[in-house]
Amino acid sequence: MTNAQFGPVRPRAADGGGRHENHILAIALMCGAVTIFSTLDATAKYLADDMGVPVLQIIWVRFLFHALLTVLILGLVMNRQVISSAKPNHQLVRGLLVAVTTGFNFAAVKYLQLDQTVTIFFLTPLLVAALAGPILGEWVGWRRLLAIIAGFIGVLLVTRPGFGGIHWAVLYSFAATITYALYSIHTRYMTGHDSAEVNLFYTAVAGAVLGAPLGMAVWQWPGDAFTWVLFVWLGVTGMVGHWLLILSFKYAPAPVVAPFIYVALLSMVALGYLVFGDVPTLWTLAGGAVVIGSGLYLLYRERRLGS
Repeated sequence: MTNAQFGPVRPRAADGGGRHENHILAIALMCGAVTIFSTLDATAKYLADDMGVPVLQIIWVRFLFHALLTVLILGLVMNRQVISSAKPNHQLVRGLLVAVTTGFNFAAVKYLQLDQTVTIFFLTPLLVAALAGPILGEWVGWRRLLAIIAGFIGVLLVTRPGFGGIHWAVLYSFAATITYALYSIHTRYMTGHDSAEVNLFYTAVAGAVLGAPLGMAVWQWPGDAFTWVLFVWLGVTGMVGHWLLILSFKYAPAPVVAPFIYVALLSMVALGYLVFGDVPTLWTLAGGAVVIGSGLYLLYRERRLGS
């Protein structure tokens, strides 16, 4: 992917308002999105660990109900503009990236604690900051690059390669981090070309279609109504979380809002402890602190320079 393929982001006229106010709104939306995604991950982990639902089925159900709710709420039958994209090829790539990200992430939470997966996932905003320049024209300086390196060191503290005891499933988290960063870049780019409704529609439908063969191949019929409730909840949290995420990237550059994914640490640790009895290790807390500090420095630089 190159800047020639993407070009600089052209904010839609609907953004309106002052830049500072838009950035504050975007930050609030991102905080809401990642908190909701924490409940999505916790639900997926509960279904896989405690109820024995296959991971591939969970992934498909998450997008299936996401798509059904999106169609219902947006009134797709009566509003064909929802499926009309200025750049359909980019939308298909977005859909593929978010589906692959979800697959890697759900596979990771099956084996790892929630606080471990989210801390590794914290590399995402640092990757976004590095990629936003060459792809979107939203460049970062050398100080921000140093922050990116510091963030990677924080991730190493969590995973501790070579020190034993590390679970191979961290590879799933790293893969999810890379694909999610690319998804974020695509989302930021497409907010300049398509409405939030169009972006939400393609996010849901692409995942539902791509995941159908795999999900149906391992399908197990739920034995009680509670499982169906959790299935629907996957769709609700997926839809609302991505809606807030798309709006967040609409109102501010990717490097500004991406660092606030770190808010998920609080909700992930809380849910991990309350639902699964997971207590974060000192290594996870230390690594998370380093990664959060590097991301907040990125935000500080963005605010100081007004970029």
